[in-house]
Parts: sequence; C-alpha cells; structure tokens
Amino acid sequence: MSETPKEIFTKPSDTPIRSSRLKGFFKLDRGERIDALRAFTDLPVDQTRILGQDGSLSFDLADLFIENAIGSYPLPLGIATNFKVNGRDFVLPMAVEESSVVAAASNAARWIYDSGGFEALCVDNLMIGQIQILDLPSEEFDHAELEILRHQKQLLELANQTHPRLVMRGGGARSLEVRKFPNAEIPFMVVHVLVDTRDAMGANLINTICEKLAPEIAILSGGRVGLRILSNLADRKIFKARVRVLPEVLQVKELTDEITGLEVARRIHEAAIFAWEDPYRATTHNKGIMNGVDPVAIATGNDWRAIESGCHAYAARTGQYRALSRWRMSADKKRLEGELEIPIQLGTVGGVTRLHPLAQLGLRILGNPSSVELGCLMACAGLASNLAALRALVTTGIQRGHMKLHAKNLSLAAGARGNEVEVVANQMVIEKRVSASAAEKILSSIRAQTISEVVSLGPNLRRGEAS
Repeated sequence: MSETPKEIFTKPSDTPIRSSRLKGFFKLDRGERIDALRAFTDLPVDQTRILGQDGSLSFDLADLFIENAIGSYPLPLGIATNFKVNGRDFVLPMAVEESSVVAAASNAARWIYDSGGFEALCVDNLMIGQIQILDLPSEEFDHAELEILRHQKQLLELANQTHPRLVMRGGGARSLEVRKFPNAEIPFMVVHVLVDTRDAMGANLINTICEKLAPEIAILSGGRVGLRILSNLADRKIFKARVRVLPEVLQVKELTDEITGLEVARRIHEAAIFAWEDPYRATTHNKGIMNGVDPVAIATGNDWRAIESGCHAYAARTGQYRALSRWRMSADKKRLEGELEIPIQLGTVGGVTRLHPLAQLGLRILGNPSSVELGCLMACAGLASNLAALRALVTTGIQRGHMKLHAKNLSLAAGARGNEVEVVANQMVIEKRVSASAAEKILSSIRAQTISEVVSLGPNLRRGEAS
C-alpha cells in the first residue's frame, strides 16, 4: 500500500476551508456557475476564458494531437459537486455526453457527504512493461527464468539509465517478474518490468525501457524477443474508495413511493450480490461505475480507453467477470458499506495533460493533484455513480430519472427553445409519452395556444388595457 487515506490530499494549514456542497448549483445560469467555480477553486481569469470557447481547440493543436485532423468534437463539460474525500472538499470536472451522469454523481456524493464522506487510497503505484520471449523449448523455461532473475540488478540499472530524470524524481524500474506459458499454441515466456512512473501515465517511458532491455533479455534467455510494450492491466496500480452511508439519506419519498432508508440499503445489498455472481448483470453494474470514472479521465486529458480495458480485465481476473464494487450492510445493520477497487493508469504531467487547455483547466479545478490523488478522486466518482444507479434501480427504477433528462433532449430535437424545453419535457413525463412524436405534438400545441392567446389579446393591447 503506497499511501494511507490520511496521507493523501494533505494541504497547508493556511489553505481556506471551502465546502463542495454548492447548493442549488444546477439552478444557476452559466455565468453564476463559473463565478461559483472560481470562488471554490481560485481559477485564474485566463483559464476561465477558455470555458467561453465551448471546448473548441485551435486547429494547430488538433492537428498536433491526431493525424488527418479536420476539426474538434466538443463534449459537454460539467461540474459534479459535494465530494468530500479524506476530509477535503472537491468539485470534479466531468466531460460526458450522457445527460444523467453529472446529476447522479453529485446526488450520491451528497448522501455520502452527509454520512462522513469518502475514504480513498492507493495500493501500490507501479506500471507494467512486457517483454515476450519466443523460440525456447519448454524444458528451457526454468533455466531462462533463473538467468533473468539472477541478473535482475544489472537489468534494472540498465532500465534506469534510460530515464535518469524519472529516477531523479523518485521513480524508475523497481523489479522484474517472469511468467511462463509452456502450453500455449506457440510456447512463450514474458518478462514483466515493474516501473514507478510517478505522476506520468508512463506508456512511452515503459515502452522505451522494454526496448532497451530486449537485447539483454534475449541473450540471457537464449530465446528470441517478440513484443515489447506496456500492459493496460495495471493491477499494480490499484485505487480503493470506501464509504459508510447512513440509511436515512437513502430514503425515498416521491408521490406514491415511500421506502425507508434501511429498506433501500437492504435492496442495494441484494443488488450487489446479483452483480457479483452474474456476469451479465456485472457488466452493466460496472458500466455504471465507469460513468463516473471516464468523464473525470476525459476532463483531465487521460486515456479513458486504457482505463476501461484495464478495469474490465481486472473484473475478470479470477476467471469470472464480476462487479468491481461491493455493497453490504454493516455488522450492526446501521449503515450501508461500499467499496470499489480498480486499476487506473493515469498521469497528471506530460502528453495531452500538458498541451490541452481544457485538460489543464480540469486539473486546476482539482487543485493540480498528483497522479495518486487524481486516481483516488476517479475511484470516488466511480463509487458515487454506482451508488446513484443502484438506489434508482432498487426503488423508482432507472427510467424515471433517465426519462426526465431524455425528455429534454427530445424537446430540443423537436425544435423547442428557451422555456419551451422545460414545458414540453415536463408534459411528456406527466403524460408518460416520452418520444420524438410526442415532443413534436406537445410543442405544436403549446405554440398554437400561445398564438391564440396573443390574437385574443390583440384588441385589448391596441386599447392599452393590457399591461
């Protein structure tokens, strides 16, 4: 375990205490939200101006990031509020297109806030490079392994000569492991190089180290080196988030639905067992977790595809795909306890995080965290999103919240503007007809009614009798 919860997010004693409970944040207009964000984060004015560009990149940057660039593709960028992690308050930047994600994470974080907040920590902090060895008879595998491990010290010294600045920052290659696959269709061995990449994601660092060690590994093993590349299963870079939720904050009181918090907690426990045992349910359960993790990764310029592949591989590490989180009632039945454990390969320096202005903004909103701190925040976002989805599923159903937000999208697509969007969406929910055709009919009806009212007021308006 690289750090304990108390060691993460330490701050100077003179840092002002600010609450992430930004009540009514969703009711504010854009300018008011940005003002509230600046008050919480001390964002400089020049970075605030970036928000006014609505995600647009200069073409020069877009052309630098990818080949054959023709423009940029903005995502909505929002703020999830109410996060208290290891005693410190945060608001999280989230870049995501799904309408319910930010609201769900903020709501669940509020329940957790009122229950004491999140605990988060990092278990190990090492990335893995892989060097494949081929053309060895199976009976030579053990001897090759002994030779490689016998020269481990020299190999690690050679690896660290590749990136002296990484070593100066306290990182570098730490150890080697050998894995053998004698029964594969083509038998092979793999040497794992375990590297502390500090605050960098480290893909290029690790790939360079693997390339450097490959010729020496070939000589020591007597085999032929195949692939030399990092692994996206970062099971030596594990982040944990834990919560203890008071049942009363989970209580449901909506129209005819009234469910006690203890009953909601008990149902969440049942749902968690379902996700642990059944891979069909676990897949959707884990997607709900990644609803929280991925938007923070994107907003900070991290490789969400690498994180996704690593998390799903980790979920299947026992041979069965399982839930990444566990939920259960406490021994005294007074609290709901949740824990999430996921591998997250990420960085806060280098690459896109250094070049993309919105990635820099996202990191600034989080207080310019270390990679360990950012991983902890991502894990908390994942656990919050998971809790929000489970509470909805075991009570009113996931569709109620989704449909309210989906109705707004349909209203916009039908041509609604301004206040019309909310009116059309609410009417669809009331009528329980959330569809494109319903949105068009309701919008036509509203506009016809408005025209009728204006016509009927015409004579009075001309006589000056209406104010």
